[in-house]
Amino acid sequence: MGSVDLFKLEAYDYNLPEELIAQEPVEPRDLSRLMVVDRRTGEIQHKIFRDVIEHLDPGDLLVFNTSKVIPARLFGRKTTGAKVEILLLEKIEQGVWKCLVKPGKAVKERTEIVFDLFNKECGITAKCVGRAEEGTRILEFSTKSDSEIFAIGKVPLPHYIKNENVDFNRYQTVYAKYEGSVAAPTAGLHFTTELLEKIKNKGILTAEVVLHVGIGTFRPVKVEDIRQHKMHEEYYVVPEETVRIIDEVKIRGGRLIAVGTTSVRTLETIARLPKATSYSGKTDIFIYPPFEFKLVDALITNFHLPKSSLLMLVSAFTGYELTMKAYKIAVEERYRFFSFGDAMLIL
Repeated sequence: MGSVDLFKLEAYDYNLPEELIAQEPVEPRDLSRLMVVDRRTGEIQHKIFRDVIEHLDPGDLLVFNTSKVIPARLFGRKTTGAKVEILLLEKIEQGVWKCLVKPGKAVKERTEIVFDLFNKECGITAKCVGRAEEGTRILEFSTKSDSEIFAIGKVPLPHYIKNENVDFNRYQTVYAKYEGSVAAPTAGLHFTTELLEKIKNKGILTAEVVLHVGIGTFRPVKVEDIRQHKMHEEYYVVPEETVRIIDEVKIRGGRLIAVGTTSVRTLETIARLPKATSYSGKTDIFIYPPFEFKLVDALITNFHLPKSSLLMLVSAFTGYELTMKAYKIAVEERYRFFSFGDAMLIL
């Protein structure tokens, strides 16, 4: 593997049998499998997710992304009757959203879209008022109320999950608070309130960040030289309390464990900014090998899509060869992949 060009997209491809793509979550949440990967020794262990606590020490800090998924998938029709599917991406102002639209060609400026609720016209419409980057559209809704727009929306499950009957709450972390994501920060889906309580009782600290997952996180990398890939900006917040705890833990020599790649991207964004008591803004940080991690010491994450920016982040953190070895073993051991799949703890 020594001769692999880590800037080439092909380096991040791997063979995944379709039946290993999880179509529904495990119950209870913390009964999913956990692969524990030691970066220093290369040792790989197979556990159950609730065993994660055995690998955490008092004084360690778990950082969670508390963003909440919105019902971002909307189905409407043009006044001609043609069907249109909409994915809300980012609120620009009340009632005005940047959206992905399918079929995009059908929605030009001034196109009006009508929405139904329970197969009846609900009075809510949207008009295309402009275009944005990457073929997205700006839609202005006839209501300024988020709750009215969300009432006609559905859970924005990824395209590879064919099971439409998933309970919305199951695509939401138990600690989700702040609405704004169009995909779940999936590493957090494995935590139950009971497991979080046990973690607290062991003296392991927790802190919150917010990164609203948008198209940047899940958009496929299409360029052959990954350095040419441009991430979309996503909004993040790191509150004062979190900054304070991070500083205390780092001074004491404790480990900072990021729950999910979105937490990693948020933390490594602020690590590159001038020191402040709190942070908020937009980040387009793209992490791929080689990368110097300034804050994150360990990572809890799911198994990611081939050629995805998330797999590149994991490769940067774990080391490319160990990452690809772990993924090969995960396929052989029949781990479940992607959003509703199993997890890795990388130490």
